[in-house]
Amino acid sequence: MKGKLLLNEKLIKYTSWRVGGCAERLYIPFDKQDLCEFIAALPDEEPVFWMGLGSNLLVRDGGIAGTVINTKGRLKEMRLLEDRNVYVEAGVPCAHVARFCAEQGLIGAEFLAGIPGTMGGALKMNAGAFGGETWGIVKQVEMINASGLVSSRYPVDFNVSYRSVQSENQEWFLSCQLKLQSGDTATSQKKIKSLLEHRANTQPTNQPSCGSVFKNPEGDYAARLIEKAGLKGYAIGGASVSEKHANFIVNTDNASAADIEDLIYLVQKQVKEQLGVELQTEVCMVGKRMVEIK
Repeated sequence: MKGKLLLNEKLIKYTSWRVGGCAERLYIPFDKQDLCEFIAALPDEEPVFWMGLGSNLLVRDGGIAGTVINTKGRLKEMRLLEDRNVYVEAGVPCAHVARFCAEQGLIGAEFLAGIPGTMGGALKMNAGAFGGETWGIVKQVEMINASGLVSSRYPVDFNVSYRSVQSENQEWFLSCQLKLQSGDTATSQKKIKSLLEHRANTQPTNQPSCGSVFKNPEGDYAARLIEKAGLKGYAIGGASVSEKHANFIVNTDNASAADIEDLIYLVQKQVKEQLGVELQTEVCMVGKRMVEIK
């Protein structure tokens, strides 16, 4: 294999929350072909988990068993196809996709600038921002299964909904093709700049977080409910509900993953008791918990 295999690798430096235990094995592929060969060589029973930029992810303090595949800085090919669709591999940061599309005179992907993850993660959860959603611009995707075999899939092959993408097959996203409309580069770049300025003004972008923690209930906003419950600034250990945006939990002082998880459950409990709304998590929580839930 041309990639890098690390044993008992601490994941704290791979997650945007800056928390988490170790990966039993962490593989950093050299390229797509190398990744296919690596997956094909894994034992059938080997648990596999994928990471990109480590946003929208809480790795518990006990770490992750099996193999973690990290695509940060890898699977980074992006190009304009002859039919003007955009080919993007899973490891490309969403913000890069937004800028590239604008430079090509294509509009409709500007919202990706507000998603702090990779294209693979955006595909997995139908990530969205500023009114746009990933699968609204997807023409087709390339998948890899546990045998290392690659195949093409289309939106009709998935059950896509708000922050959820489900498939009948055990497969992972390798790449996608985005179908966009032609437009004006300058106008698109101006929109991206405006969206990023709005994000910086309304979200705690200078503190470790995972992005939005909770899904917005239908017809409402999680941040409004959390703020109404009086939880802005509430802290457990080194984890705190952001004063800037209540749907963000920030690592203010060497928080543990358990601190963050306990705060998530507390917010859910308080919003349910005070306002009668059950908040659903958007963040993916994985790995082994080291201490009992408070």
